[in-house]
Amino acid sequence: MQVRYHSIALPFRHPFTISKGTKTHQPALVVALEHRGYIGYGEAPAIAYYQVTVDQMIERLEQKKTQVERFAFTDPERYWHYLHHLLPQDPFLVSALDMAGWDLFGKMRGKPLYQLWNGDPTRAPLTDYTIGIDTIPRMVEKMKEKPWPIYKIKVGTPDDLPMLRALRAQTEARLRIDANAGWTLEQALALLPDLQEMNIELIEQPLAKEDWEGMKHLRAVSSIPLYADESCVFERDVEKCASFFHGINIKLTKCSGITPARRMIKQAKELGLKVMIGSMNESTLGSAAIAHLTPFIDEVDMDGPLLLAEDITTGILYDQGRATIPSDPGLGIQCTLFS
Repeated sequence: MQVRYHSIALPFRHPFTISKGTKTHQPALVVALEHRGYIGYGEAPAIAYYQVTVDQMIERLEQKKTQVERFAFTDPERYWHYLHHLLPQDPFLVSALDMAGWDLFGKMRGKPLYQLWNGDPTRAPLTDYTIGIDTIPRMVEKMKEKPWPIYKIKVGTPDDLPMLRALRAQTEARLRIDANAGWTLEQALALLPDLQEMNIELIEQPLAKEDWEGMKHLRAVSSIPLYADESCVFERDVEKCASFFHGINIKLTKCSGITPARRMIKQAKELGLKVMIGSMNESTLGSAAIAHLTPFIDEVDMDGPLLLAEDITTGILYDQGRATIPSDPGLGIQCTLFS
């Protein structure tokens, strides 16, 4: 097996701001695994607030490149376990390689991933479209620019309430909000009655990831479903979240790939949790991996290709929240970086 990689930094259509900061480009590592004439692709975006950079991922990959290539590839789950032990401190890098392994496996089998997993594409939920933090007039303008059935609104500012009122006045679409751990319990409790009045569909990570006592109180009084994001990173976090949230948002990059994400979905369902898979502003490559998992989840946020001004591949079409699941083998895309 041979591994190759590229560093990319794709520009956003608009500067993208959340409660943790602003960025104009999304850096990412793209990998390719070649084996027996087939090539599998994977992507891992670098996220500053998780202190992960593309250069770090490349350095670790170069250090372990011989071992990564030495594995006798037969199936992606065994490969993930090998990578997990080879790179125990590098879940973002493992995620990219795991994604490439699944893509490779699907191509070797001649089937798209959702078919290998016996998924029904008609069960896939609609994806939301994210409106990043900005001035209220600019956020309204972004909403008007992209008519959509579901919006995810980034919050965590002193102007959250007037901003949400202004956006709600513009649309009857479903609104969900994501605080990215930007509220205190007191702020969340004060906002809750107004959020309920505005028919907010769900709230993602309202409090700091370690504020379990606050989440216990908030969950007891909230009629709006609360979803964990920063509080639910790895498989070991799912069980604890069941007592403090109504659902979880799985990020492939954070949890270390498709392989653990599939187990997290199963575990969450057994615990009575709703499941969302979320975007970390992946290109169409990383978003295709999310797409193949959509038949098995309740909600999805896979709008990365819509937020980015450039892409490295094609394969997903978006139509009013409906994202096509690529039907070619594996992920169903071809990455032009390695041609």
